[in-house]
Amino acid sequence: MLEKVQILRQSIEKRIVGKGELIDRVIAALLADGHVLLEDVPGVGKTSLAKALADSLSLSFARIQCTPDTTPSDITGVSIYNSKEQVFTVMPGPVVNNIVLVDELNRTSPKTQSALLEVMAENKVTIDGKEIPVPKPFMVIGTQNPADMAGTYPLPESQLDRFMLKLSVGYPDKAASIDMASRFLDGSLHEVTTAVLSATDIEAMRLEVSAVTIKKNLREYAVAIVEATRNNADIACGVSPRGLLAMLRYAQALAFMEQRNYCVPEDIVKSAELTLPHRLILTTDAKINGNTKEYIMKKILEQVRCVDPIL
Repeated sequence: MLEKVQILRQSIEKRIVGKGELIDRVIAALLADGHVLLEDVPGVGKTSLAKALADSLSLSFARIQCTPDTTPSDITGVSIYNSKEQVFTVMPGPVVNNIVLVDELNRTSPKTQSALLEVMAENKVTIDGKEIPVPKPFMVIGTQNPADMAGTYPLPESQLDRFMLKLSVGYPDKAASIDMASRFLDGSLHEVTTAVLSATDIEAMRLEVSAVTIKKNLREYAVAIVEATRNNADIACGVSPRGLLAMLRYAQALAFMEQRNYCVPEDIVKSAELTLPHRLILTTDAKINGNTKEYIMKKILEQVRCVDPIL
């Protein structure tokens, strides 16, 4: 199975230069049955990364370009009246696909953003009382511009909590930029990507990920980390139960990608660093003092220790 992960990574790297670690994190989220939010300034490759992943998989794909006038039905679908047969026909929206790219999610209104709440948590949409399941595997990749940019609507906490990861793409380094420029000029950067994995491959790897062992001491360690976020003076609202489960599943995916069928404390720590910060709500004093969610999470991980780390 790890050979298939490597094949998928290499396929994405043909179009996304110098971002190996970011690619690994997105692949791990896919295998952990999670959704990913990519936040950064325009032009650094958020959409390109999502497209490269989708093109590397023989799965159905849809892209939703969010604007201030995008409506919930543009995402979930509508019920249309057929006057000839005198019945309403449900027309599923673009969200009923395997990989769904929701571009510039924070440019649309909160009402439209909320259209994703049900499908991201329950893998189904409801249109006029009719439930429509989404295909498996299913993954939402959202992109957004930084909150201080013009024309943005901050995502509510309930929406952020449904994303397993919130990642930043960042600028490429000098060597990667030179490589990117060379590939662009010789035409190889935008070559058509051939699908290398199928839905069956992804579902099989997800089963292996869910079978990775997390021993009792590590489960207790994960719970201790989450409880520490709920009892921290700088945090107004700590990690939810959904966040705990996401951290455990992502830790399993990290172990799987390291060719292990069991988790170690480092998997829990790394998973906490990636899956928990965006779920925290800081106090006003913490914000005034310039503390970031990542900084506070780092301090918590330094304070909370794993008991009996021997497997």
